[in-house]
Amino acid sequence: MIAIPPAMLQYTSNFSLLAHGFWTVFFFMSALTFLVLMLMLIAKQKNQEYFTPAFLGGTTFKILACLIFIFAFSSKNAPDKHIFLIDFVYIYLLNTAFEIYVLLRNLRHENLK
Repeated sequence: MIAIPPAMLQYTSNFSLLAHGFWTVFFFMSALTFLVLMLMLIAKQKNQEYFTPAFLGGTTFKILACLIFIFAFSSKNAPDKHIFLIDFVYIYLLNTAFEIYVLLRNLRHENLK
């Protein structure tokens, strides 16, 4: 779902709104979100008390990994700063919203039992 708007921009040849290497950043952040989300859910299954530290640690690790990746990526490729910032915020916020949705849905499921 997150990839549909950028794919439509690319399909309609509106490349000016996508930074060079957009898909590299997109797949890195999506894979990182999936990995952190799975680790949080595993920690929750092992012991409910581990969930909060796992959530805080996972979120901190995710933002630091993203910032390091973005710094290395932008220093190597030198993209247009404004477009790159808009693309980064789009990807990061929607991946974070997906992560929170899955976690809240999972926690709500536990409360109904």
